Amino acid sequence: MERQHTFATLLVSFLVGALACGACGEGKRRTLVLGVPTTVEDSGLLDALLPEFERAHPQYRLRYVSAGSGELLSLGARGDLDVLLSHSRRAEEEFMAAGHGVMRRRVMENDFVIVGPADDPARVGGMTHAAAALTRIGAVDALFLSRGDDSGTHRKELELRSTAGLAAGGAGYRELGQGMGEVLRAASDLGAYTLCDRATYLNLRETLDLEVLLEGDPRLLNVYHVIVVAGGREAEAAHALAIWLTSEAGRRAIAAYGTERFDRPLFRPWVEAEAVR
Repeated sequence: MERQHTFATLLVSFLVGALACGACGEGKRRTLVLGVPTTVEDSGLLDALLPEFERAHPQYRLRYVSAGSGELLSLGARGDLDVLLSHSRRAEEEFMAAGHGVMRRRVMENDFVIVGPADDPARVGGMTHAAAALTRIGAVDALFLSRGDDSGTHRKELELRSTAGLAAGGAGYRELGQGMGEVLRAASDLGAYTLCDRATYLNLRETLDLEVLLEGDPRLLNVYHVIVVAGGREAEAAHALAIWLTSEAGRRAIAAYGTERFDRPLFRPWVEAEAVR
């Protein structure tokens, strides 16, 4: 399992690897290029999940690129990924409707939370309505860090703001254009609020000076799908990964992650994993 941080690096590495493998025994091992949201990578799930897939399917080698869901869907539309994970429902539906995907399956879910400094200057702790909490944070010009990267998390934030009739902006509003881990670390350093997925927060919690201040709003459900990209280089391997993720073995691996360290799973596998369009 190898990570490529940018598309340019990914493409060059893929081509070089393909040429090298053509002249060695590794040529029998197919390279599958997977796109994953930064929330999945920063949660630590990949380190537990992908090796399990490679053990179950030793004929495939996995490389992955980590980015926001919006960027991953753009890469997929250009055919630069074989398969991807995303947590941006409307964007995924548009992707499928445009014919860029051939299979979409619900894989797992967790939830978003609003985190911030323990002294909570906007007094959002204990609130139950996320959109109202964002309104209060903006009203007192408290510092709020946004992903600002068209990721699933960023789109969820904008959805909540739309619900509240609240525009993105204001004296305390900052868009970072960074992944979830980077935004959480910046929020910790600056004493700021942010919206994040619970799994990434828990995985990094010991390094952060942030508290969960709002949770439990049904609007904060965070659902992940796997999408097999139309015209991908490794369609057979992509289908194998999508099917494995939603199989009993995949669900078991997802459900197990986090239980040893946090006494709870960080993701809930979706049991009724039927393909949807």
